[in-house]
Amino acid sequence: MTRVATYGAALSLGALYLLPWEGWLGQFAGHMLRHMGLVAVVAPLLVLAAPGLARRAGIPVLLGALIEFLVVWFWHLPGLHGPARGVLWVAMIEQASFLAAGWAVWASALMAREPLLGAGGLFLTSMHMTLLGVLLILAPTDLYAEVCGRAPNLTGQQLGGMMMLGIGTPIYLFGALALARTSLREGHDETA
Repeated sequence: MTRVATYGAALSLGALYLLPWEGWLGQFAGHMLRHMGLVAVVAPLLVLAAPGLARRAGIPVLLGALIEFLVVWFWHLPGLHGPARGVLWVAMIEQASFLAAGWAVWASALMAREPLLGAGGLFLTSMHMTLLGVLLILAPTDLYAEVCGRAPNLTGQQLGGMMMLGIGTPIYLFGALALARTSLREGHDETA
């Protein structure tokens, strides 16, 4: 399993940064795809590839979920999103912080002593991802055009919000449900 997860993480990272997502999807949506790929695909694969490291980190579930929440919302503030799109070193910090935050939430959830607690952390993360995605979709104007120095593109922002809903929400929800199932199965095994 660790070998498959390692290859999956490497392939995912390669696809995220070697393929021209902005050219295919537009600036905002391509950028959002990279965010979602880091936190919802690469990060859990890295945790599965190195479970011993994740277990040794011993991050409490709610702390992992809080770190991920703060990083995601911090970088989606318009005043911070602009520099992350226009200054290479800021963009590198942004991307690294997304990966670290994703790793924190997945490591804390997947390595939790109680799988149901891990499920709760992933469910909370799914809820705030859904909220941010909906806000991006329903915003009446392009929130980032001015700070990015580009023409407004509400459709691109809406597509980015749909990516949050279509990628992040189900992956976190699936992880939460899988952990809940594990918890229920362990509880059933103890009573049998």
